[in-house]
Amino acid sequence: MKKRTQISIIVVAVIGVLLLIFGSQMFYVIKPGERAVIFKKFAGGLDKDNIFTPGFHIIAPWNDMIKYDVREQKSEETMDVLDKGGLSINVDVTVIFNPIHNAIGYLHENIGADYVSVMVIPNVRSSVRAVTGRYSAEEIYSTKRTEVETAIIEATRKALAAKKIDMKDLLIRSIILPEKIKAAIESKLQQQQEALAYQFRLDRERSEADRRRIEAQGIADYNKIISASLTDRILQQKGIDATLELANSPNAKIVVIGSGDDGMPLILGGN
Repeated sequence: MKKRTQISIIVVAVIGVLLLIFGSQMFYVIKPGERAVIFKKFAGGLDKDNIFTPGFHIIAPWNDMIKYDVREQKSEETMDVLDKGGLSINVDVTVIFNPIHNAIGYLHENIGADYVSVMVIPNVRSSVRAVTGRYSAEEIYSTKRTEVETAIIEATRKALAAKKIDMKDLLIRSIILPEKIKAAIESKLQQQQEALAYQFRLDRERSEADRRRIEAQGIADYNKIISASLTDRILQQKGIDATLELANSPNAKIVVIGSGDDGMPLILGGN
């Protein structure tokens, strides 16, 4: 009995020593915002498809756990690019991205933990240069800035997705041109705005003139129609109707004596 107890104590002690020696290589806690993969030294190498999620995990001490931060990250880049005419432009961009959660094994195998400097930044720079090279400085700076930004986003997102990186957004923070070019573009844009404002005023005046002309023509046509329809009988009937209205008015005293030259009654008195 004592011997068995001694053996148990020895086994427990050995296990305790092993845990002290290899514990840091066996027990892992994956934090929120992290994912991990295992490299099995003696059983097939990198296990790309088995992704470890946040929580407590135990692995064999001879295996390695590789953690990746999969939260959104931001990188800011300043670069000099050329427009389609060869003019040098300084562009500041911000790219927001994160590794695709269930593909970090493939990311680690093909690129590695320094994927930001190896893959993200070079692709952003390449996309910005390729797109800006298709536009003039004026288009990049003002008239087609949104179009340029959209084209850069699409090109960068496509390139990074092929490498298991999800690009969330890309923003052009600033575009800096040589001062003379910038002044010339701003002057041109101001003149264009003034020309548009002047054209708007002209169009408004023409519209108002057309409206008045149409209104006057309508009045003239109306008068012609009325003049053509006013016969002697109609005028006489109108006079009779007006006389009857006056006769029924409580505020008037009506006296009819004889008739006028045109056969209409004569009205006397009244308040």
